[in-house]
Amino acid sequence: MNRAFDAIVIGAGPAGAEAAVTAAAYGQNIALIDEQPAAGGQVWRTPTGGFPGKGDGAARAGDDLRRRVAASGVKVFFGHRVWSVLHQGGEAGRVFRTDALGPDGTVALTAPALVVATGAHERVTPFQGWTLPGVIGLAAATILLKSQGIAPGKRVVVAGCGPLLWAVAAGLAKTGVQVAAVADLSRRDAWLKRLSAILRRPSLALDGAAWMARTAFSGVPVYWGHGVRRAEGEGEVSRVTIGPVDTDGAPVAGREHSFDIDTLVVGHGLTTASEVTRLLRARHHFDRRRGGWIPEVDGSFEASVSLLYAIGDGAGVRGQRLATLAGRHVGLTLAGRPAEAAALNATIACEARFSDALADLLAQRPAQVAAIASDTIVCRCEDVTRREIDEAIDAGADEINQLKHFTRCGMGPCQSRYCADTVEELMARKLGKERGLIGQWTGRPPLRPVMLGELIGDFRYEDIPIPEPAPL
Repeated sequence: MNRAFDAIVIGAGPAGAEAAVTAAAYGQNIALIDEQPAAGGQVWRTPTGGFPGKGDGAARAGDDLRRRVAASGVKVFFGHRVWSVLHQGGEAGRVFRTDALGPDGTVALTAPALVVATGAHERVTPFQGWTLPGVIGLAAATILLKSQGIAPGKRVVVAGCGPLLWAVAAGLAKTGVQVAAVADLSRRDAWLKRLSAILRRPSLALDGAAWMARTAFSGVPVYWGHGVRRAEGEGEVSRVTIGPVDTDGAPVAGREHSFDIDTLVVGHGLTTASEVTRLLRARHHFDRRRGGWIPEVDGSFEASVSLLYAIGDGAGVRGQRLATLAGRHVGLTLAGRPAEAAALNATIACEARFSDALADLLAQRPAQVAAIASDTIVCRCEDVTRREIDEAIDAGADEINQLKHFTRCGMGPCQSRYCADTVEELMARKLGKERGLIGQWTGRPPLRPVMLGELIGDFRYEDIPIPEPAPL
């Protein structure tokens, strides 16, 4: 299927869906693509398999967004995996071509404007045993709880940092799971220092307080300023040990605590999903507080490539509220209503200040990365250890894509989505360079793993066009 639109939006979370609905309301012909079966993204993921969902405020917000998308006239391509994006010339000028694979085969969409709202990936800073079955991310646990009503285990330790840590701990405790402990990398005073900023958003403050209170009332022991030392088990995780860390995330001397478990839920913040903007060679810069490499955008969220817009956590991790505002802003811009878009700037700036107050709680902790043991796997797709990374740098690799060539880091199915942040930090520290000076991973198609047979489909060899031989 080949279709032409006024704009294509990749990602149907709060940012992308809002952009699509807003632009469509003013007569724009918009295509909205997402791998999931419905709009909502990770934050408002729709229940599946007949599970009725929680019916809370987040669920209602997600349902409202999905109703608005359904009534908007936006052409939706749900259940479609985007594997390639090109910026190419045509008779009417340059257009973006987006190739996706869906349940009915391949689709190729074109439009003069492209909105990238691809969200973020979860970060797990490696530790001994983190690749054992039974060790899952905070985001993965959230998906199980929200969309399927399934607890990841029966006796669980929840570890990591940020608000999602407490949301998961409270959600597990509510389902009756035995939460053996919560280990927060941050200390109590780190949260208290940000209390005044958090209280500017009363609804979020109440959510956070409720999560912590539910965890406490369930009798779950909380270890502030603690991180995972190691996970152990034969074939699957059966024991986890936590210990104290300093304010930078580095392990420090102190009493360790071990727990017999069947599941470890762990997460250390988010990294931007910037694969599409990197593939299109837009300019990026490194921002640790915002989740790593983020595309450079102007006041209209337009990147260095003309009519390429980047919004949501994929353009810098800032949360749902700011993602929604950015989506509305871009939707108005696409509709040719710049004055109305500019009217949102003051609200966006205010929301950004709130986001900044929590940013350090979610940012990568360099000292935590520095403490990774040499025999710990860092790139789990290719089983590359820290020792192998250090040896490659000693052998002369001084740029991130050269390190990729030496070690195969980032060449597995995840294509560096889950190891990039850690590998880059290790390389920068060993070379004594700033993160922004070692380069960023080159974006290449396919953006997601796809089966070659599904892309090719049925064909006859005689139908394959053969170009004319090049002149001698």
